[in-house]
Amino acid sequence: MIEKGGDYGQQLRRALRTLAQPRAGREGVSRVIWKDKGYPDRTAMTTPAGSGTGFGSVSWWGLSPAVDLQAESPPVDPDSQADTEHETPELNVLLLGSVDGRHLLRTLARAALWPRRRFHFYVLENNLEAVARHILILSLALEDPEKMGLQERSETFLEVWGNALLRPPVAAFVRAQAGRLAHLVPEPDRLAEQLPWLSLGALKFRERDALEAVFRFWAGGEKGPEAFPVSRLWDSRLRQYLGSRYDARHGVSDWDLHMKLHDRGARVIHTREFRRWRDTGVAFELRDSSAYHVPNRTLASGRLLSHRGERVAARGYWGDIATGPFVAFGIEADDETLLRTSNGQPVKTACEITEHNVAELFREMANWGHPKAAEGDPEQVQGGAEGSPEPAAPAPEPFTVHFLSLDSAHTLHHKSCYMGQFQLLYVACGMVHLLSPELGACVAPGGRLIVELAQFLVDLRQEQLQAFSSRVGELAQAAGFAPQLGGKPSDTFARFYKAGDSAPGHEDPAVESGTPPPEVLAPPLEATDPLSEDRTQPLESGTPPSEPLKLTSESQASLLEASVPPTGSQAPKSENQTVPPETKYPIPDI
Repeated sequence: MIEKGGDYGQQLRRALRTLAQPRAGREGVSRVIWKDKGYPDRTAMTTPAGSGTGFGSVSWWGLSPAVDLQAESPPVDPDSQADTEHETPELNVLLLGSVDGRHLLRTLARAALWPRRRFHFYVLENNLEAVARHILILSLALEDPEKMGLQERSETFLEVWGNALLRPPVAAFVRAQAGRLAHLVPEPDRLAEQLPWLSLGALKFRERDALEAVFRFWAGGEKGPEAFPVSRLWDSRLRQYLGSRYDARHGVSDWDLHMKLHDRGARVIHTREFRRWRDTGVAFELRDSSAYHVPNRTLASGRLLSHRGERVAARGYWGDIATGPFVAFGIEADDETLLRTSNGQPVKTACEITEHNVAELFREMANWGHPKAAEGDPEQVQGGAEGSPEPAAPAPEPFTVHFLSLDSAHTLHHKSCYMGQFQLLYVACGMVHLLSPELGACVAPGGRLIVELAQFLVDLRQEQLQAFSSRVGELAQAAGFAPQLGGKPSDTFARFYKAGDSAPGHEDPAVESGTPPPEVLAPPLEATDPLSEDRTQPLESGTPPSEPLKLTSESQASLLEASVPPTGSQAPKSENQTVPPETKYPIPDI
């Protein structure tokens, strides 16, 4: 790039301009973007951008819009209701890696549009921090409207869910809720009394203890911002991800937004909001920017690593730094006017659409089963022939969220209570590797399977997206599912049904079979690069690291690794990484 002779400064400026304007042909798994031809022995500078490391190894938000799970599940069989005339039919859903509860919230909010059913959601995650966020988000959504208004709940949800930095009032709410949950988790009776929708009975005792430790960390049991300096950790992750392109990060973010996310259906994401999130981790700036300065501890996760043969624990930010939380609620809307365009540009941004959708979601959740009660539905207010008011509508059926043990995906079929139990199975793109014939045996004949695809993962090129979709089709077929035919094609989800006596003849098209290219098999960031002090934080010596750190490290597979079935030679675990002495923490014998 820099040739001998000539004006060195002019050649250098030309090279930097080239870096600031990436091209499709320049994208690869690892690119040499600086090489001095005059010094062939000089170590070339590379960048992992395009390798999938921007996805991280822990998911904090989904990479697909929220869906109504009732619309995806098979309809209620009238013949089965004849025998249980006085009982409400049940809907049992198993969700792998849903991470943020968006599908549960939308299903509950739209329950009034469907016949009455009792919901049982079985949630399986690969780290207990995600379980804790599930509980916090659902408890916030179900908060008493008299204690917390609609706007306050909506804004609190957006900041806790998608911002790396919080306002002090929101941080105080998180500390208070976390302290309350930390006292409820070890006391099943009080938990059942105050949170009747929550079931932790399937968790192991050590997982419940670790879950309590997570809540206590959120509650501020350790020292202040130094316990989780998210701004420094975020910047370190960003520098590692962009490599030599860090100084041109605004150009890189604009390229990823306009040439990838916009082309894949997320045109409402504005350049300003996407660039702000890439730089600071703040996606939803609902107040002045100076108000956001408290680290969001719910985005912290730990990992057990190995340093010179000694097990150590380190805390850091291992989540997404490439796509952002805009996809879940910000690119689709029931109100089509929010998606209008003027002169070819959307009139609303993803943040504005997200605020509207979340507010409507919480409004319906506050009157679950009566979505129009808050507005005074005329049909409910008007009386009968004599002018007397009609009796109030019956209360909605209760629902239960069951959290399963982290490593139970391969053992569910051993329990008779799960065999053929679920009418719907949802699998996130980062958990596709868990889709197996044993897991398929837990789905009832005629049940549905919906798999989240990697449409909005900016690190993957088009051929990699197609290879991933093909691999999903292979795994689903091996698990006993067949693609649903007809309906509108979808690049976001792949839909299947359980082969059995009844076979639906509609929904989404089949997914072709194929083998992913070698580029799709890139290991996660933590498996390829030694951890630096800027990207990890040692755990406090007063609190021994909890078990979910180990489970998170060993069970977490990146999206790209998940597309390949296990083989005899796996990529090295994250425990083999090198950790600087500053992050060492000996694990005591328990």
